[in-house]
Amino acid sequence: MEQSRILDGYLQRTRSRILILFALALLLLLLTGVAATLGSYPISVLEVYATIFAGPGAGSEAGTIVWDYRLPRILMGILTGAALGLAGAVMQGILRNPLASPFTLGIASAASFGASLAIILGAGFVAGGYLIAANAFIFTLLAAALVYGLAQVRGITPETMIMAGIAIMYLFSALTSFLQYIGTSEDVHAVVFWMFGSLGRATWDTVTIAFLICALTFPIFIFYARSINALAAGDETAASLGVAVERVRLIGMGGASLLTAGVICFTGTIGFIGLVAPHITRMIIGGDNRFLLPGTALMGAIILLAADSIGRMIMAPMILPVGIMTAFLGVPFFLYLFLRRRRDYW
Repeated sequence: MEQSRILDGYLQRTRSRILILFALALLLLLLTGVAATLGSYPISVLEVYATIFAGPGAGSEAGTIVWDYRLPRILMGILTGAALGLAGAVMQGILRNPLASPFTLGIASAASFGASLAIILGAGFVAGGYLIAANAFIFTLLAAALVYGLAQVRGITPETMIMAGIAIMYLFSALTSFLQYIGTSEDVHAVVFWMFGSLGRATWDTVTIAFLICALTFPIFIFYARSINALAAGDETAASLGVAVERVRLIGMGGASLLTAGVICFTGTIGFIGLVAPHITRMIIGGDNRFLLPGTALMGAIILLAADSIGRMIMAPMILPVGIMTAFLGVPFFLYLFLRRRRDYW
């Protein structure tokens, strides 16, 4: 009788979590239609969906506006929010730390340094229009490798990885500040604008690259969701359950870094998504990573797309960078968690 009651409770929680995922997906779909209506060319939500279903070859003026100008920005926002949210959830899971995110572990600082190097000195790993994006991408992965290498000296544990990440963050922040000090005012202005974070540079090419990186890493994280669940009980307990703890941490850190690099190299640094989205999702869906990870991806996409839409409306026709808007939205929620949540929240 007791076992039957436990099983019924588990099945009910599972159904509730699946319904929440469907609700988040529907909300994201609705928000996509609303975001596509924003701009100087007037178009309704129903016309947006009709234009999207008609395909890019419809030839109408509305079709050109939606497919060539608005959809790339929207899709890049969805991919960026999903990637940053998922990366934050994975890092929090493998490190068992509610403050872990791609930005608190130095990855964003490395991307900013790579972009600054390209903008101020013109130095990088590739030539042409992708110089800034390639630099940001490569230095992001380099930062992740440095964090892992430094942590390995003392043993791969949550504490050593966090300490190594903080050290890397300050290192690349100092290097970026040095480049800004020696750069011209025009170059420094370009660096600062890049660091604000913006979806205005999105094209179908950048959307395709970001989508491929997301499509490569998302299934890996879902596959390791049970192992990340086991890590919550501690390394020794997880190891006793057959989890290869160090390998899971390496894959989690590498995959989260790749996800982050694959989007912020095109958008610039966008903060708080990787920190806030996992917490919001955990509050409404629970801590089971089988549901938390896809839920966080959806929540991150919703938050970022909503922030960008607000940034496009609040001072129209001026568009506020989405990185500023996510900070405005993220700080109050972060303070709410600090002041109101119970100590046993995590």
